[in-house]
Amino acid sequence: MSDYKHTLNLPETDFPMRGMLPKREPARVAKWQEMDLYHRLREARRGRELFVLHDGPPYANGSIHIGHAVNKILKDIIVKSRNLAGYDAPYVPGWDCHGLPIEHKVETTHGKHLEPAKARELCREYAADQIQGQLSDFVRLGVIGDWENPYRSMDYANEAGEIRALAEMVKGGYVFKGLKPVNWCFDCGSALAEAEVEYADKQSDAIDVAFPCAEDDKLAAAFGLEALDKPAAVVIWTTTPWTIPANQALNIHPEFTYALVDTGDRLLLLAEELVESCLARFGLEGEIVATATGERLDGIAFAHPFYERRSPVYLADYVEIDEGSTGIVHSAPAYGVDDFVTCRAHGMDFSDILNPVQGDGVYAEDLPFFGGQLIWKANLQIVAKLDEVGALMAHKTITHSYMHCWRHKTPVIYRATAQWFVGMDLEGHDGRTLRDKALEGIEATAFTPAWGKARLHAMIANRPDWCISRQRNWGVPIPFFLHKQTGELHPRTTELMEEAAQRVEREGIDAWFRLDPAELLGGEAADYDKVTDTLDVWFDSGTTHRHVLRGSHPHGHEQGPRADLYLEGSDQHRGWFHSSLLTGCAMDGHPPYKGLLTHGFTVDAHGRKMSKSLGNVVAPQEVMDKLGADILRLWVASTDYGGEMAVSDEILKRTADVYRRIRNTSRFLLANLNGFEPSRDALAFDDLLALDQWVVDRAAQLQDRIRKAYEEYRFLDVYQQVHGFCARELGGFYLDVIKDRQYTTQADSVARRSAQTALYHVVQALVRWVAPILSFTAEEIYEHIPGERGDSVLLEEYYTGLGTLAEDAPLGRDFWEEVLTVKQAVNKCLEEARNAKTIKGSLAAEVTLYVDESLQATLAKLGDELRFVMLTSEVHLAPLGEAKDAEATELEGLKVAVAASEHKKCERCWHHREDVGAHVGHEDLCGRCVSNLPDGPGEIRHYA
Repeated sequence: MSDYKHTLNLPETDFPMRGMLPKREPARVAKWQEMDLYHRLREARRGRELFVLHDGPPYANGSIHIGHAVNKILKDIIVKSRNLAGYDAPYVPGWDCHGLPIEHKVETTHGKHLEPAKARELCREYAADQIQGQLSDFVRLGVIGDWENPYRSMDYANEAGEIRALAEMVKGGYVFKGLKPVNWCFDCGSALAEAEVEYADKQSDAIDVAFPCAEDDKLAAAFGLEALDKPAAVVIWTTTPWTIPANQALNIHPEFTYALVDTGDRLLLLAEELVESCLARFGLEGEIVATATGERLDGIAFAHPFYERRSPVYLADYVEIDEGSTGIVHSAPAYGVDDFVTCRAHGMDFSDILNPVQGDGVYAEDLPFFGGQLIWKANLQIVAKLDEVGALMAHKTITHSYMHCWRHKTPVIYRATAQWFVGMDLEGHDGRTLRDKALEGIEATAFTPAWGKARLHAMIANRPDWCISRQRNWGVPIPFFLHKQTGELHPRTTELMEEAAQRVEREGIDAWFRLDPAELLGGEAADYDKVTDTLDVWFDSGTTHRHVLRGSHPHGHEQGPRADLYLEGSDQHRGWFHSSLLTGCAMDGHPPYKGLLTHGFTVDAHGRKMSKSLGNVVAPQEVMDKLGADILRLWVASTDYGGEMAVSDEILKRTADVYRRIRNTSRFLLANLNGFEPSRDALAFDDLLALDQWVVDRAAQLQDRIRKAYEEYRFLDVYQQVHGFCARELGGFYLDVIKDRQYTTQADSVARRSAQTALYHVVQALVRWVAPILSFTAEEIYEHIPGERGDSVLLEEYYTGLGTLAEDAPLGRDFWEEVLTVKQAVNKCLEEARNAKTIKGSLAAEVTLYVDESLQATLAKLGDELRFVMLTSEVHLAPLGEAKDAEATELEGLKVAVAASEHKKCERCWHHREDVGAHVGHEDLCGRCVSNLPDGPGEIRHYA
């Protein structure tokens, strides 16, 4: 037996089968940095249409977690895909650097009694150190951006830009000072933004309290009675006994029906619907004496249970009749937004509002009975006092959802403080309210997923004024001067803010804190107080469009402060999306973004939140060390980011299996380009064999779909399309079919060069499709493609070398789709024959296809080359009506009979042919292989 292996065109490539991503990826990162890839890309796209994704700044504290990785990978996929489409798509990463968590970390490390300037210095150093750690991980993920020049909210220019943004909003008429209940954390010692509040279960004392009537005659008249024959009281229900000392009113719904109930020793005022449940809770019996609508009770005064003051009834629509309540709400305007609004609407002056709870949660010393006590500890003493005076009707402990500080995980309260606000319903100097502008802006914004629109709309429609002031050291100052007598802002406030901004731009925020007012105010300084409050950190990040995107900034663009896209987690509807919307509309009259993309949170395979205690945390650093960043990137692309994103070791393992499919497909393409030089060997599209034309056309169609999917942020669709192409059209059909032609025809034959040309076009397109997702692997594939190429696949645009089939092509798209369907049916029959030991392999088989007239007309077009498509040694076509023992298939009009070939196997092509042994000198070969030897005339292929 002769050895003909040297006459075959066997696949060969240096592209390794194993990715070894954890080892190879860091070297790739270093190469990208060495070649200054980001700026090379910017230069290559200079002058093209801009696409700007503005980075929502992560907080400069702690190592990145899987949520950070998801966020940055999604952004990177978008930016890279837009560059692939020919846009000038820069990416400038940013960091949020001010705020309490960093200040708290510094206090924990260095102590709480640092000089403010020293504390700010240490905060700046800490933030810078944290940024470097996070930056390294983001770069390791393969994210391409201007990492040498990110924006940081603590950069002097950005701190100054934030002050200028505030000045524009002051100039617009949207900023005011007021006393209002705001979320207050005792541990922070500061107001909290809505986004800094989370809800968790809390045990509270639920109490029913009786307020004695102070105007019996008015109460009797309201119920149509001549007089009351015994004492009367109104009963309220609350879960915050600590607010009772600050009670100043009682709220009743004007349209509800209220009952006066005789319980023996006194009359109780309750909502009629709740009388039965209330009496049961109080352990009393009684009967209704009279009823009246709430509007008749307006203004009637009741006595505070243990202080010498009165609480009038104020009508309020927010009162509800809930099971467990009484239908009457006790109102402490300092500690409830609705309470505050109602009392102010009824003429209560700011100076009249009682606010005994201090910033640390302790009652003022002069509060009778409870002064100097922490409110949480005073709860039971207040309950005891109510019981002592006969006002306690019921008491039990309940567990309910309650506001907590997201940093300290401790309960927070509403507390009225003098703060600076951005008014939602103030008419600006242009005559429009900020709420109206923001709601209009939402209508003009594209949302992905679409449900984000309703969510943000509801938040803006219902949100209170934005409290933008905080009482901290580490933050951008609110550079205001207030007149000591009138409390009014200095008449030149915006001019003075610009002077302050210039100083901050040179020296940082310390320039304001150490400023002697006389430096700016001269002789007026004695009449003014310098404000030392700092801005809410959401104002920091919410104004980055003002000082990062504008043309005057090093990263700015001519299109101004309006990005094409903001992308963040779903919690940012009440965070960065929200604050950016308000600041943008206040300053520019429109949102700073054209579109919003929202991704969900990461959970484990069982839908549980990531938690160290559960042991289900997936750390991106560990994934990169074990599997590689490309596996993490592929998982992100393969997950529907619109909802919760499940990740686990098992899920990542399955992702790695898909990765191997894509890698092995790419390796097959490259290996079969052995000896192919495109400039010399490539054939024109019209000169390709029909099957090769089809696969190139298939790639062209797929590229259109992939391009659209990237444009619409449908990365799961990209993943499915690429994986499906590798598995079905390539791995399940085309690559199997062309192996015979690739390996057995002559090296420089049209048959082989046609297939290689197709493979070259496919791999050139494929490597670009996967580059935004599998950036490291795509670069490796790209480097192994023969012919001239650029320095990086990430500098390339979509491949333009794909030809397409004409609509009337004789062997067009519909033809090959039908052939592929027939092949899948035949494959199933061959597999069954293999399992039944009828044949050893498909090339040892002969098949007879019993077909109807339609399939006969289709399959006959391939002539003898049909056997190459079916991967059998022989294929016979016969009328469907002649089928006797043939196997029926799922395909209508087709039955298949499989039989083992009776002919010898050709030792070169492994086909079983009748003429094996008939060729002198090559007795082990079939005639086709004899002609394909280097000195032979060569085989002519037409179709496959």
